[in-house]
Amino acid sequence: MSASTTVEHSPPGRPRVSVVIPCYNEETTVLELLARVREAAVPLHEIIAVDDGSSDNTLAKLESADVPGLRVLRHEHNRGKGAALRTGFAAVTGDIVIIQDADLEYDPAEYHGLLDPILKDRADVVFGSRFMGGGPHRVVYFWHMVANRLITLASNMLTNLNLTDVETCYKVFRADILARITVEENRFGFEPEITAKVAKLNPRIFEVGISYYGRTYEEGKKIGWRDGVRAIYAILKYNLLR
Repeated sequence: MSASTTVEHSPPGRPRVSVVIPCYNEETTVLELLARVREAAVPLHEIIAVDDGSSDNTLAKLESADVPGLRVLRHEHNRGKGAALRTGFAAVTGDIVIIQDADLEYDPAEYHGLLDPILKDRADVVFGSRFMGGGPHRVVYFWHMVANRLITLASNMLTNLNLTDVETCYKVFRADILARITVEENRFGFEPEITAKVAKLNPRIFEVGISYYGRTYEEGKKIGWRDGVRAIYAILKYNLLR
């Protein structure tokens, strides 16, 4: 792993927000994404970008980016989103952690709404839901929507939560809550795993409606049907066997 060390500190008394960005072959979007994160009107402490063994120029763009507060970590080989987040979480030094994908499907301009329940001390964990309304939603794959709802239903049945979007990228945690969780899944099984482990801690969980600018496989979307199968396995494993 490699890292740059310029870190911007928030004013005294304000919660420090860390944004963790797993990156894999996102050379066309990563710089714009970093710019949007910096423009978000939140008390930003650090941006931790984890290049997950990209085979394109993602790492070079990250390392050359002139972005205050950016720290760049690297996996030599592609290990998956969950593995990249595990690496990023271990490096977090802020008080609140936001997960951000690098593909521009989710808009950092919505950080304020996601952080609001935590900053008002009403929540410990916030999920951004694509199915609760909010802003614009690009119309993409019907069967992805069906799979997302079925995975969410299965997860809710075992966690006894009433979430609407377990597979969302936008998950926000108080850092002390996240520190009590060990991430084991290497790929997209991370989503139901973290949901199950959060539920067992019994924190205050909120959902906030968000926009969604989905992309197609031709545009670089990576999740596939095997990840859906793994998600069901993860739901059973982390709710029933742990």
